[in-house]
Amino acid sequence: MTITITAFDRSPDGGKGLARDTRVRWALEEAGQAYDVRLVPFEAMKEPAHLALHPFGQIPTYEDGDLRLFETGAIVLHIAERHAGLLPEDANARARAIAWMFAAVSTVEPPILEMVVARFLEGDRPWTARRKPLIAARIDERLGQLSRRLGDADWLDGAFSAGDLMMVSVLLRLRMSGMLEAHPILGDYVARGEARPAYRRAFDAQLAVNTR
Repeated sequence: MTITITAFDRSPDGGKGLARDTRVRWALEEAGQAYDVRLVPFEAMKEPAHLALHPFGQIPTYEDGDLRLFETGAIVLHIAERHAGLLPEDANARARAIAWMFAAVSTVEPPILEMVVARFLEGDRPWTARRKPLIAARIDERLGQLSRRLGDADWLDGAFSAGDLMMVSVLLRLRMSGMLEAHPILGDYVARGEARPAYRRAFDAQLAVNTR
């Protein structure tokens, strides 16, 4: 059976690749796996059929035969473990790549998402003006730590892995903010991720949905 994932029928970002289905598309493209995409309108995400796949009414979801998954990180990890191309064969290197996946979504992404909420959902709240510089400082601290760790390497731990896929996807959220400009090492790192043919295919596929 062909893998099926869900995606927004019209992404809030207008096709910039920030919706999380792009991460799953990218992983499937890196692994050379065919997949179908079922587009879901916002209102349908809260209906029983979709809630049976994702209890929190979000996207993406993943279906492959009897297996149904939600949560982007879990989906990408499943793809990486089942198919070659995203995790090293060496057990220790494999464990480190998975650690970077968790670092991307558990350590680096939270303050970035906090800034998104402050700007777009709480912009009219009285505390937002004072809060945004504090969030920006936390983001910048994480970027500095990550930049120092990456150094002059192309990828986080040897060859490209699912850890890099998740980290680049997280950092892409900062492009419009200009915060990556202070960390050129990370800007170049993101550019390398975007230059991968598998990323281009994933990006172009989701963009086509949002510009049709």
